[in-house]
Amino acid sequence: MKIYKEFPKDKPDNKLLDKVDFPSDLKQLDIEDLPILADELREFLLYTVSKTGGHFGAGLGVVELTIALHYVLDLPEDKIVWDTGHQAYPHKILSGRKDKMDKMRQLDGLAAFPSITESEYDAMSVGHSSTSISASLGLNEASQLLKDGKTVFSVIGDGAMTAGLAFEGLMHAGHLDRDLNIILNDNDMSISKNKGGLSDYLAKVWASKSYKKLKSSGKKVMKNLPFGLHISRTLKDGLKSAVMPGNLFEDLGMHYIGPIDGHDVKLLVKTLQRMKEKTEPYLLHIITKKGAGFEPAENERIKFHAISKLETNPPVSKIKFQDIFGEWLCDKAKQDKKLVAITPAMTEGSGMVNFEQEFPERFYDVAIAEQHAVTFGAGLALGGMKPVVAIYSTFLQRAYDQLIHDVCLENTDVTFALDRAGIVGEDGPTHSGNFDISFMRCIPNIVIATPSDENEMRILLNSCYEYKGPAAIRYPRGSGRGAEINKDLSIAEIGKGRKIRDGEEICILNFGVLLDRAEEVANELNYGLYDMRFVKPLDHELIDNLIQKYTKIVTLEDHTAVGGSGSAVNEYLSQKKILKPVLNLGLKDVFPPHGSRNEILTLNGLDVEGLKEQISKF
Repeated sequence: MKIYKEFPKDKPDNKLLDKVDFPSDLKQLDIEDLPILADELREFLLYTVSKTGGHFGAGLGVVELTIALHYVLDLPEDKIVWDTGHQAYPHKILSGRKDKMDKMRQLDGLAAFPSITESEYDAMSVGHSSTSISASLGLNEASQLLKDGKTVFSVIGDGAMTAGLAFEGLMHAGHLDRDLNIILNDNDMSISKNKGGLSDYLAKVWASKSYKKLKSSGKKVMKNLPFGLHISRTLKDGLKSAVMPGNLFEDLGMHYIGPIDGHDVKLLVKTLQRMKEKTEPYLLHIITKKGAGFEPAENERIKFHAISKLETNPPVSKIKFQDIFGEWLCDKAKQDKKLVAITPAMTEGSGMVNFEQEFPERFYDVAIAEQHAVTFGAGLALGGMKPVVAIYSTFLQRAYDQLIHDVCLENTDVTFALDRAGIVGEDGPTHSGNFDISFMRCIPNIVIATPSDENEMRILLNSCYEYKGPAAIRYPRGSGRGAEINKDLSIAEIGKGRKIRDGEEICILNFGVLLDRAEEVANELNYGLYDMRFVKPLDHELIDNLIQKYTKIVTLEDHTAVGGSGSAVNEYLSQKKILKPVLNLGLKDVFPPHGSRNEILTLNGLDVEGLKEQISKF
């Protein structure tokens, strides 16, 4: 493998890669050419991602695997389901999208993840973790029922294997005993450092003397063992035990192969060819290195999980909402010894690195296990602690039953910090947090706060934490307007809004971080403007006063207009039997495309000019 030390400044001259636009082109190459192609593909990936930004380290780690899969399978008739999709950029390059990589994650360009609307080579649209085994099992079972002879492979990382959904799929696959093929891409890394029993189990494989001996001896035994002669089960188990510290996957009903070197493309081709010939469920365990072939990414795998596009003169960055949360968390923990913090594998993304270092005994990274994170938090609260669950809005969807049944039904004292709420931007619809108000607002007992800027976020974080019961505060990705932050731990009254300005005829009720836009419109057109702060409980007293003063009401939110904050206002007016013209401004009832956050907000008419136009028509 060729090692690159920096991003290529000029488009690489790739003699082999230039000949490959689709998997059928790849099959024309000799197997001896594939290591050279891997170097060229890796260099091209470095060049394109440096121009567009995006998920990075995972793709570098699966270059050889991607080539081997495309070389062996008959795509698109055969299917590859990429778990989460962070690692799918090399797949896109080899499946007809090489010339579009310069528009990755941009409006009207390629999606950041596999998408069935983008290419027939993408078997499933993905973005959330741990879905690949269940999905590929369904695809495989459909092929069995239709007798169309398709081969299905799923590629799942060791981080994604920590989720319960992955094991549900594994157990069903073992029960059905079909010719499903699963590749466990083990790079000891998800987004954060992997945690939990499975990570410890796989670490034992890495550290075992048997594995090290196999790796240094050319992997001859492991290459032949899974597809060898018909030997007795006892002998096979004996050989397996000599290599593995345990038989976890075998016990779940899968034939286990590995671990093998995931960067040996010729070995991968031969192994995949043998797996394709079999009619039983197999799990191939490959060892790879996240960021492989790019020295900075190999050395700092967390930093290079995803990158922004390289800019000569990058803009001066403001403090991010996630960092405000992290600072508040540490400040509050010094004051309250009962505070404990929970994250489902998002330590860095949620701004919790300093908390982990300062309060390791009160920090819990539960791996990619959102359902467990929420119920674990409920248990901590019932036991007398004060848990704060930091979770992305889009990932709280995965723990909805636990939110209702284990937290809100019991009126449990758990605080939720919902990062990446509203439009996320370049990562597209799988990561946008535009449904959380709707699915939380209908649950009894919960408080929902919508801070409008950085200072409000700190105030409302503290307010929600001090509330004795379930409370959630939602805030977006990135930075806000740049408001000065008061570092004390003051609180606001739950369910009470605040006046920004008086006006005439029309009043805007703002919920969340679009306040700066609303303020510009209100100042120019002399509208009233109120920052509501809370969606639930809604400030009924304030609304009662406003409907006496203003002839029309406008609600504004960075969230779907269906069932959102505006709907809460409509419901209250309906209950009071008040007929008042109300305009609900929010995200349209469609899944938002990928593009910059401002571009997507503009498409939804939530920029300053769009707001003025919609209110004028109203």
